[in-house]
Amino acid sequence: MRIGLLTEGGYPDASGEAHAWCDRLVRGLTGHDFEVYALSADARQEARPRPELPEHVRLVHRAPLWGDFPVGHRRAAEERKGRTPGRRARRRFAERFGDLVTAFATVPAGSGPAGGAPHGGAPTGDPPSGPDSAPDTPVTRKADRFAAGLYGLAELAREHGGLPAMLHSEGAVRILEAVCHGPRALPAAQGAQVNDLLAVTDRLELALRPLSLDWYGDRHTPGLGGVDLCHATSGGAAALPGLLAKRFFGTPLLVTEYGVRLREHYLARATSPLSVPVRALLAAFQGALAAETYAQAALITPGNTHARRWQERCGADRARLRTVYPGMDAAPFAAVADAAADDSKTLVWVGKVEPAKDLIALLHAFAEVRKAEPAATLRIIGGPGRDPRAPGYLAHCRALAAQLFPDEAADARTVGESPVSFEEIGSPEVPALEDAYASGAVVVLSSVIEGFPRSLVEAMFCGRATVSTDAGAVCEVIGGTGLVVPPRNPRALAEACAALLADPDRRARLGAAARARALELFTVEQNVAAFRGIYLELISRAPARPAACRTRDAHGVPRPFARPAESHVPGRWAATGTAARAATVPAGRTPSWAASEAGRPAAVPVADGARTETGGGDVVRERGQAVRRDDTAGNQVWPARGREQW
Repeated sequence: MRIGLLTEGGYPDASGEAHAWCDRLVRGLTGHDFEVYALSADARQEARPRPELPEHVRLVHRAPLWGDFPVGHRRAAEERKGRTPGRRARRRFAERFGDLVTAFATVPAGSGPAGGAPHGGAPTGDPPSGPDSAPDTPVTRKADRFAAGLYGLAELAREHGGLPAMLHSEGAVRILEAVCHGPRALPAAQGAQVNDLLAVTDRLELALRPLSLDWYGDRHTPGLGGVDLCHATSGGAAALPGLLAKRFFGTPLLVTEYGVRLREHYLARATSPLSVPVRALLAAFQGALAAETYAQAALITPGNTHARRWQERCGADRARLRTVYPGMDAAPFAAVADAAADDSKTLVWVGKVEPAKDLIALLHAFAEVRKAEPAATLRIIGGPGRDPRAPGYLAHCRALAAQLFPDEAADARTVGESPVSFEEIGSPEVPALEDAYASGAVVVLSSVIEGFPRSLVEAMFCGRATVSTDAGAVCEVIGGTGLVVPPRNPRALAEACAALLADPDRRARLGAAARARALELFTVEQNVAAFRGIYLELISRAPARPAACRTRDAHGVPRPFARPAESHVPGRWAATGTAARAATVPAGRTPSWAASEAGRPAAVPVADGARTETGGGDVVRERGQAVRRDDTAGNQVWPARGREQW
C-alpha cells in the first residue's frame, strides 16, 4: 500500500531521534511505498545535504514552517485567480476564522475560569467512550466550532487560495481583538495589546500553513488523495495534512506521538520571551488542535503510558489508543554487554545537559556517595541541550563540581585530578556512545522532567545496572530491573548509588535482567512488526476508496485498473526484482482476455485442465460445473438444473 508519512522538523533531512526512528521504520517496511510530506523547522534544515533514501520512498514533498509562504507551493486556484482575495472570499474567511478563534480563545459557557482545560486548551477529564457518544456540552460545541473553522479555512484555501495573506491582514487582527476583548475571552488573553495580536496571527499563519500547500492533489498529481494511509509522526502541524486528507478523501489517519506535542509546546513556551497573552492564546490553539487530531485519528500510538495519560487528558478515546514503544538499535551495544563486568566504582551520566536533568542534585548526591565510597568517580558525558539556558547551566555545574570536589592528589608529586569529569561523545576519551556506558559500573539518571528515557534503554542494552528518578516513563521502562528514587532527593539518590557500588553481584543480576527486558520490548524489530500489523489493520477497516482518487492518465482521466492487484500485496508475499516492477507497471492497453471481436461476445476464461465443448453456439464448461451456452444472439442460456451450481 502507499503510505503518506507526515513529519515536522525531522525526517528526511534533519538529524536526531525523530529522524532515526522514521528512517528505521521506513527501511523496515519494505513491502510498502512511502510518500514523505516533510515540514522543515528552520533554514538550517533546508540547507542540509539531501540524504539518500530507500528505493520504496517514491516521493518527498518539502515545505517550510518559517519565513514567507513559498511561491512554489501555491495552489493551482491561487495561481489562476491571483493572491488578492475577492469580497466573497474575504467574507468566508471572516466567518471561518471567527469560528476558529472563538473556539480556542474563549471559555465555554457554564464552566470555570479555566474552561475545564489546562491553559485554556483541550478539555480535561474522562474522555468519551466513542466518537458517537460525546454528550452535547459547551466543550463539545466548542470542539465542533473549532473543526468548522479549521476545515472551512481549508476549503477556502483549496477553492480560492490566498489564505496566508488573509491571516496576515488587518481583518484577521480585528477578529482576534474582538474575541480577546469579549465577555468570554480567556482571562490571560483579555489584556492582549496590538503587538500581542500581531504576534499571534503571525504564528497562526505558520501553524496553519499546511492548509494552503499543494499537497492535496489536482488533475495531474493525486498528492495525499492517492495514498492509502496517512501516518503523522507527531501532532501539531504535521497532523494537519492528515486531517485534510481524511476530510477531503476519507484517508485513514494514524498518529504516533513519542513526545506529546502539546506537552512539548508548554515546556518550550515557558522559557520563551513571548508575553503572557501570546503564550496563552497559542497554548489554547495547540490544545484545540490536539483534541481535533485525536478525535479524527483512526488510531493513536503513544510511546509510553506517560504520553498516553497526556493524550487521554486531551480528549483521546481510550479505545483508539495503543502503546507502541519506540524501536532502538541494540546492535552497537552488544559488545559492551558481552564484555566482562565492570568492577570499578564509576558512576556514569549520559545525556544533554540542561536544567530539566537536575545535575545539581546529582553532584550533591555524589558528595554523599564519596563518604561511603572514597574511590568512587562520576563521569558526566554530554553537551548542552536545546534549552536556551543550557550553556549557562553547564557552566554552573562545572563551577559547583570544582567547589564540591577540588582536585585531589595522592602525594605532593602527583598531579591532582577531580573525581568528577565533564566529557562529550566523540572526544578521545569517549569516541562512541557505547564507550560511555562501557566506562562505568552504574548508570545514573537524575531528571525532574523526562519523556521516554532513551539513555536508560541504552544502558539496559549494555547490561548495566541503573539508578534513576521517578520522572516521565522511567518506571515503565525500568520495570523491576533497576533502582528508582524520588526526584529532587539527593540523599535517596546517593543511598541507591552507594548500595549498587558496594554489591557487584546485585549489579550483575540487575544488568542481566535489564538487558533481557530491553531486548524484549524496545528493539527496532518489535517496533517495525507492530506498525506492519497496524498498517494492515487500519487499511482493512477503511472503506473502499473511489477509483477517481487513484491513477490518472496525462489528460486527468481516471484509470481504475492501472495498478494490478498483485502490486498491493504487502511484504514478503509480493514479487521482487524484475517481476515486481513488471507487475506494478500498467500495461497501457486492454488485456487480451478482455478483448473481443466485433459482433462476438468476449471469451470466457477456462481453468487449467478444463474441457471445452462447442456446438450450436459457444459452450464453455469447466470440470465439475454446469454448462452455460451462448446462443447466436449472444444471450446466455442456462440449463434448468445446475444454474445454482454455476
